[in-house]
Formats: sequence, C-alpha cells, structure tokens
Amino acid sequence: MTFTPHGDHLIAGQRIGSETRFSSAPATGRAFEFSAGSPELVAQACAAAHAAFPGLAATTREQRATLLDTIADEIDARGEQITEIGSSETGLPAARLQGERGRTTGQLRLFAAHVRAGDYLDRRHDAALPDRQPLPRPDLRMMQRPVGPVAVFGASNFPLAFSVAGGDTAAALAAGCPVVVKGHGAHPGTSEVVGDAIVAALDKLGMDTGLFSLVQGGNRAVGEALVTDPRIKAVGFTGSLGGGRALYDLCASRPEPIPFFGELGSVNPMFILPRAAASRAADLGAGWAGSLTMGAGQFCTNPGIAIVIDGPDADAFAEAATEGLGAVSAQTMLTDGMADAYRNGARRVSEGAGVKSLLSTACEGRSAAPYLFEVSASNWLTDEALSEEVFGPLGLVIRVTDAAQMAQIAASFKGQLTATIQMDDSDIDLARELLPTLERMAGRVLANGFPTGVEVCDSMVHGGPYPASTNFGATSVGTLSIRRFLRPVCYQNLPEALLPADLATL
Repeated sequence: MTFTPHGDHLIAGQRIGSETRFSSAPATGRAFEFSAGSPELVAQACAAAHAAFPGLAATTREQRATLLDTIADEIDARGEQITEIGSSETGLPAARLQGERGRTTGQLRLFAAHVRAGDYLDRRHDAALPDRQPLPRPDLRMMQRPVGPVAVFGASNFPLAFSVAGGDTAAALAAGCPVVVKGHGAHPGTSEVVGDAIVAALDKLGMDTGLFSLVQGGNRAVGEALVTDPRIKAVGFTGSLGGGRALYDLCASRPEPIPFFGELGSVNPMFILPRAAASRAADLGAGWAGSLTMGAGQFCTNPGIAIVIDGPDADAFAEAATEGLGAVSAQTMLTDGMADAYRNGARRVSEGAGVKSLLSTACEGRSAAPYLFEVSASNWLTDEALSEEVFGPLGLVIRVTDAAQMAQIAASFKGQLTATIQMDDSDIDLARELLPTLERMAGRVLANGFPTGVEVCDSMVHGGPYPASTNFGATSVGTLSIRRFLRPVCYQNLPEALLPADLATL
C-alpha cells in the first residue's frame, strides 16, 4: 500500500492524537493504528461547532454552494487514495468504491445547485393589510433557517455515501449547520482521507474550520457524549436498529430533546402478483437473486422477502432464485461482526416454524454466501422473528394461498424503506388494492424493478415508518433531506434592514 494514514482526529481543522488507540481490521492488506475518540474530544469538537454556527448561518447561499462544490473537488482529487485504502479496509471492489465516490461527489454538487436555486427555503410573504377590518394584518414573512450543529454517525455499509461527507453531512452543510462526525471503526482510513478533503476545502475558501470535525473510533461513551452534548441540535444516523434506538432514546431524554434522524432496518418486501408470476416467474427469480447478492447483500434496500401465490408459478420463481443464488460465490463482508451477525440471522430463520431451506451454504470468517428459505404465510404470520432484517444475501419466499392472504401479509409488515410490486397490466386491480397499504408501510413504492440502487435526486425518499427510520416525514437521500436540519422562522413587521437577505426582496 502506498498510502499511509496519519491516524489522528480532525478537530476544527487540527490533527489531534490521543493516547488511546485502536487498530483497523482490513479485509486485505496492512492494518494501521488510529487515535480513539473520547468524550473530552467530543466536547472540544462540539464547542468549535457551536462557535462556528453563527458565521455559517450568516453565509450566502452562493458561499455554501461553493463550499459543497469545493469539497467534491477535493474528494475527487484524492480518488486514488480513497480507492486504495477503501478497498483494503472494506473488501469492496475498486469499481464499487469509484462508483460510490461518484455518487458522493455528485450528491454534493446536486445540493450546491439546489442551494443556489433557493427553493428549499420555502419563502412565503403575506403583505400587511393595515385597513383590514375588524383587525389589520401585520407584514409576515417566513423562511427556513438552520437548526445548529449536527452530529453525524458514519455508516459501516457505505464508507463514502453515508459516511464522513455523505448525505447527512452534505445536507447539514447545505442547510448552514456545522457538523461533528463520529467515524465508523470499520473504515477509519477512508474516513480520514475524506475528512482531510473537507478540511482542505475550508482552508481553500478561508472558512471557519470549526464547521467540521471528525472523531475517530472510541467506545459507546463517545457516541453517547455526542448526542447528549447540549450544543448538538440534531443527529443523522445510519446503522442497526439496536444501536439507533439507544441513541434515539438518549436524544429524546435530553433536557432539550432533539430530533434523531435514524435509518435503522428494512426487509423491503417484494409482492409478485399473479399475472406477472405466470408470465415471467423465472426471470423474476433470477433478477431477485441478483438484487439479493449485490454488494454481498449489504444494502439497506436489499429485498429480503418475496411474497408469491403458491402453485407452479411460485415453484418456477423459487427454482430460478435458487439457481441464481447457487451460482454466486462467497463475498467478503464489511466487518467480521457483520459476517457473524449474518450467520446468526440465517440460523434464526432456519429454526423458524415451518421454514424450509432451499439453499444452505457454509461460510466462514468474513465471507458470506447466499441462503434461501421458504415458508407458508400462516407460519410466517405467527413468527415475528421471521420479519426481522438479516443483513446479507439471504432471501425468504413467503407462499400465500391467494390474493386475499397476500393483502393480509402486506398489512402485517412494520415500516419499510421500500415495497415492490411485480405486476403485469392485468394485475392492476390487485395492485390498486395493495397500494394504500404499501404507501402506509414504505417510503418508496416501486413497480417492476428492484429497490437496490437509490437515485440521488429531488423526488427520492429514503426513509419510512419505524423501524425503517425514526422520522417518517424525512428522507436521508435527495434534496429534501436538507429540510431535516432547518426550521421555519416567521418575521413579523421587521424592517427590511433586519431581514435575512433571502427574505428582504420577497
């Protein structure tokens, strides 16, 4: 490896080491030592963010957009370093990391264009009506304003797009909020390179370096210190249900409760309607196998459950899925812990009442090979554990007796990121019957596709009712995600000289 990380935290633009250190656990190549975080370092970073907030909140939209563009440029300039150490740490292939880097920088540039346009401010003006009877109306103007410093937790499964400069950080900076990032221990070197890129962008533009800090590693106390620091006003998180719920509860129990925007878990059910099954069951089975195994199944939109009416078409679907999954070799998972959790999840599913194994594999260490199971709808409805996410390339086929039982299964799901309908034109009546249930269940409903692959654009929603996320009215992907870190402020009868520049001319 040609790149050697410095191993320090980045606190308000400064490299700061700590006596307590930890070693990375790369999938391949050399391990490196990194400074481990502490509550004291978190407090230092939060203090810097708090001090920098008024200045960032007062910047123009153009200044913030330029910052986002410059961060993207600095990340691209470090592309080879990111690919090298990212591949070593995570086991992800170079092409995947290069694509994820493109998504990350593209998202930053999209947000920059969105900020320049100004639509996210939702500006409104009700002019004064001094002669209105029985009471006059004052001059009222409203716009969105930043909430304050934001804590961001790097995700394990997306070392770039949902990590140091990923969607949460980009949205917070676009809104005008400083960011303190808790780096994920699975890829500290990758986090460091991206953190250095953000610091370089701030230096290049002469902006307050307190706008960004990266605290590496550390135990649970570090995350708890971050979400409970009174200077933090919102939290962005992508991770496990258990860890996210613990942080959510801490945010809610603070003397000043703050919003916790957590994306936690989803099985992303896929409903195969009768005519689609009759006309293309084998193609759907093969396509599902490809979606299940993409990235070793480590996508939060992995469609882990397929629902199909029992019979020959269900047999054809299951046979094609089994064949497709059986052809997939073992893949390296992001961490040893994820690989262990995957095997434990497969064991839990296999022990469910009435569960039949269609494809059982042996995988050891950090590798994961596909599993496929099937179960009747009646057995699935009586075993809540079967509805829990297994993070990895595992699929479960639920065989229902008819369309009515398919609707019953749909109604039984908890909140999801996505719900998919595989349908032909003659399935439209059943699809119309299912749609209201799926709308209540998921943040994104799609037809005749697979949910892996989340487009970063204005209309995307990546969120859903709990436990898919902790805030059903928000998204962590797309330009609407900026609104998470804004709040509306109404200005009544303020002189034009006191109004924010974006409101004065409205």
